[in-house]
Amino acid sequence: MAMQHPLKRTDPRRRARARAVPANRRPAMLVLAALAALALVAALAGCVGPEPRYAVRERAEPAKLPSSTVYFYPKHGQSKQQQDRDRYECYRWAVKQTGYDPGNVQPPSGKQVDVVPTVPPGHDTAAGAFTGAVIGSMISRPRHAGEGMVIGAITGAAIGASSDEERRQRTEQVQRQYDARAAAERSALVRKIQDYRRAMGACLEGRGYSVR
Repeated sequence: MAMQHPLKRTDPRRRARARAVPANRRPAMLVLAALAALALVAALAGCVGPEPRYAVRERAEPAKLPSSTVYFYPKHGQSKQQQDRDRYECYRWAVKQTGYDPGNVQPPSGKQVDVVPTVPPGHDTAAGAFTGAVIGSMISRPRHAGEGMVIGAITGAAIGASSDEERRQRTEQVQRQYDARAAAERSALVRKIQDYRRAMGACLEGRGYSVR
């Protein structure tokens, strides 16, 4: 009966070690798998979107405009009737000169608003870390589930943080646009009010009144 040579025997543990993935390649494989899985989850769930959503809320206390009222006092004993007539005629003249009518003022369309994200800061970072940890543990070998969870959490948090930063920057950009438009419209209206007051005052002073 022939005997098998001892050197030709194959140790099952040796075959398992030969098929195993080298240890130095496992983290890279886990990172790639986690990135691919997270990218798919983000695309399906809309976690990372090109246009982060935000809400626009009108401020409770809008900026106040200067008064257009002109106070005047007779210097030559003008009667009440004469004062009313002079005030009305100066009002008509000032409106014609400036194009501003305090009795028919249209409120500026650029209202002061606050632009806020629809989700709290750090939302996507936390969601990405949790999702990455779950996926990392699922795609890892049983003995390396903890390692995969950590790598997945770090990768997911990085993706989520990028989304949070994009939303913050977009919100600030929209806020600046609203503020610039509101400031421009308010500045134009303030100039009209000042021009009207100067025209009204000049007219009344020319008719013998003291104006302030």
